[in-house]
Amino acid sequence: MRAVIGVDVGGTTSVAGLVASDGAVLAEASAPTHHRGPGTAVETLVELIESVRGRAREEKLELLGIGLGVPAVVDPSGGRIGGEALHVPELAGRALGPWLAERFGLPTFVDNDVNALALAEWTFGAGHGVRSLVVLALGTGLGAGIVLDGQLVRGAEGFGGELGHSPVKFDGRPCWCGGRGCLAVYASGRGIAEAARARVAGRAGEALLTAAGGDPARITAPLVFRAAAHGDPTATGIVEEACLALGAMIGIVVNGLNPELLLITGGVAGALAPLEGRVLRAAEGFAFSRALARTRIRLVPGDKRLTARGGAALVLYETARAERAGCAASPGG
Repeated sequence: MRAVIGVDVGGTTSVAGLVASDGAVLAEASAPTHHRGPGTAVETLVELIESVRGRAREEKLELLGIGLGVPAVVDPSGGRIGGEALHVPELAGRALGPWLAERFGLPTFVDNDVNALALAEWTFGAGHGVRSLVVLALGTGLGAGIVLDGQLVRGAEGFGGELGHSPVKFDGRPCWCGGRGCLAVYASGRGIAEAARARVAGRAGEALLTAAGGDPARITAPLVFRAAAHGDPTATGIVEEACLALGAMIGIVVNGLNPELLLITGGVAGALAPLEGRVLRAAEGFAFSRALARTRIRLVPGDKRLTARGGAALVLYETARAERAGCAASPGG
């Protein structure tokens, strides 16, 4: 029996899983990414991979490779992490793929975490069997992964799919990426929390501030959604803004890429799920009606138990690509 090792590298927690070719997670290990202290993410990854590789040995499984999804722009051809590795800064500029391949003696592939998530949904999940899908991952930040005609879209420098930093409001708030009015500012967990903190600053009577114990720093996106559900006008305005911004991005995706499936996932997606109708009504103001009607759109909460499948899907995808290239290059291929 064959299996792959899939790893999801997070700013807070990292997970490694032993994954069968049908996507079943056979074993899993997780740990705080910096449980040995600041700057120790690589040590954590080695420990997690060693743990699940040991399980593979016990089960006498043949390992096809290691795949990692990281929260950064990645040069997939060289497995090098870009300088924008904000959540795990010690990985910036590191050729993680080749280093781990030498360390473990297995083919190793590294890509952006949402690219890996898109491959997982296309290989094992909701997108199995479609030719084109887009995944928008609304978590602390906001990333995207795109599969078109069976190919993962990476772009010339690995920036393909950075839809979270597409502007949805040209005169909007500054974004931490250096731009202005980005989707992430309005529809990510960080953006929603920062908007709420700014609006209640110095306003002692605000319900949001009271719910946070008087400390603006304790305002989170889940708190904003709860307050909006109870009718708080400040929170309601922020949530309405998030729905409108997400609707605009749906319009960009539908009009620009025309995928069969648009999957919106992550922690913020879970909070938005009861507001799906509102999001889709907003999208109607931005998308071609026939294209929107033909696009399956699903809002589903992220499942942390299955994050290792992204890295596993990356291994299977790259292995299949290499086999196709070999066939094309061989005589008569």
